[in-house]
Amino acid sequence: MSAKRAERLVNLVIALLGTRQYVTAARIRAIVPGYEPDDGTARADEAFKRMFERDKAELREMGVPLETGRTSVFDTEDGYRIARADYELPEITLTGEEAAAVGLALRLWESAQLAGAAHSALVKLRAAGVDVDPTRALPVQPRLDSGEPAFEPCYAAARDRRVLQFDYRRPDEDTPARRHVQPWGVVAWHGRWYLVGQDLDRQAPRVFRLSRVVGVPRATGPEGAFEPPPDVDLAALVARQAGGEEHLVVVRARPGAAVGLRRWGTPLGAADDGDDRLQLRTTEPWRLADQLAAYGPDVVVESPQSVRAAVVERLTRLAAMGERA
Repeated sequence: MSAKRAERLVNLVIALLGTRQYVTAARIRAIVPGYEPDDGTARADEAFKRMFERDKAELREMGVPLETGRTSVFDTEDGYRIARADYELPEITLTGEEAAAVGLALRLWESAQLAGAAHSALVKLRAAGVDVDPTRALPVQPRLDSGEPAFEPCYAAARDRRVLQFDYRRPDEDTPARRHVQPWGVVAWHGRWYLVGQDLDRQAPRVFRLSRVVGVPRATGPEGAFEPPPDVDLAALVARQAGGEEHLVVVRARPGAAVGLRRWGTPLGAADDGDDRLQLRTTEPWRLADQLAAYGPDVVVESPQSVRAAVVERLTRLAAMGERA
């Protein structure tokens, strides 16, 4: 479908949702942009009729409840409308896991690769009768982690099914090695981004942490060069290959603070002092200690003692640096 026709269909849906009365074809021709204008010629009339018939059929194929009828007995021709009650989405309620997924999606909106999709989604919401106020600020700021410059090229290559090549440094290696991968997808797991795909050099599925990618990955070859296995579970692959030993960390957070931790932590109820207790799962307790130290007095580690001591050591070192400054 061309962009011009898609825009005309959206305009038609919006026009027919905005009225309770049946709108005649002549009125639709006058108010909906994109139709052949009425210049009094038979050619223009025939062109409009063909275009309008195709559009009606297209809307009905898409499941739009397009009704035909007359508003009163005095009308001399049929009109059209879309019943808002039949077309609008029902009230949406989200579970905690679903709300977390939406929060993750919001973080990606500013990505150049997803900006077009986000705009398209807003257009569809408006067409469905959802009141979208473009001037209203979101309560969270959707921003991609600037520490992962490899995200966008990896995401684009997985979307377009193009082979990806990049330099990758493992923790036990001093110099990076060149990798050639068929990217299946990008996964967020325990606060980090991972690329999952078929390693062409090793002829096996592999998981790559994006923070260990050196430089900017480069896509090669044509689009649609491969297809991921139909039953592959990307999250399971990440958990199995990048997991390691899982540690459970219990922290207390002041009410209203540590929003980032709350998004992936499990609530354990309120502590005696009124703070909120959270359980965090991690395979990298020392990296988590860095994150917890950044919250300062808003977060206190209850257990294990090793993570608590690591956070105290980091805070003590930062305080000493501040005194020297």
